[in-house]
Amino acid sequence: MSDTEVESSDYEHFLSIPWCRKILRGPRILTGSPGCRLPKPNGEDSLFSETLKSQTTILAMLEFYEEPPSPTDRVESIKTFLTLGSGLDGHSGVCHGGIVATILDEVTALLIPINQQRGFMPEMPYVTAYLNTTYLRPVPTCATILAQAKILKVDGRKYLAEGWIEDGNGTILARAEALYVAIKSTL
Repeated sequence: MSDTEVESSDYEHFLSIPWCRKILRGPRILTGSPGCRLPKPNGEDSLFSETLKSQTTILAMLEFYEEPPSPTDRVESIKTFLTLGSGLDGHSGVCHGGIVATILDEVTALLIPINQQRGFMPEMPYVTAYLNTTYLRPVPTCATILAQAKILKVDGRKYLAEGWIEDGNGTILARAEALYVAIKSTL
């Protein structure tokens, strides 16, 4: 399956879920397959593009955000739908806490490449300096969740963001604050 087919099938998957369809039908919504879901020749992002990309782990993943009014405006927030399978269980029907933190780490970082492409952040690799995660309620598996992130601050090589995971009713299940730092040399 090509990258375009994956994006299309993930988009169709989430359109088939009524609460997701309602959100995706908003004005000026741009959708795409997160870069972490696309295999790279050097093995980068293999956790999300291979290991966590199956019927029993993360079945589908779609990022979307509202297009800013001007092409010179920064993208301040992003949303990501994920359908989680039972292969992520820590307890029956409940996503493992380490996977919850991993999802929050990945989703809060999605704003970096989007804003790099728009010229708002330097084209440098960023790494997680810290991820402070708070678990509020169990994150269900065999379910679709919405993970959101927004920029709190960009200061030189530092990027601070917050993210949260919610269910289809808008109940926040987990939240995190993340600090990313651009490294000067390549990894």
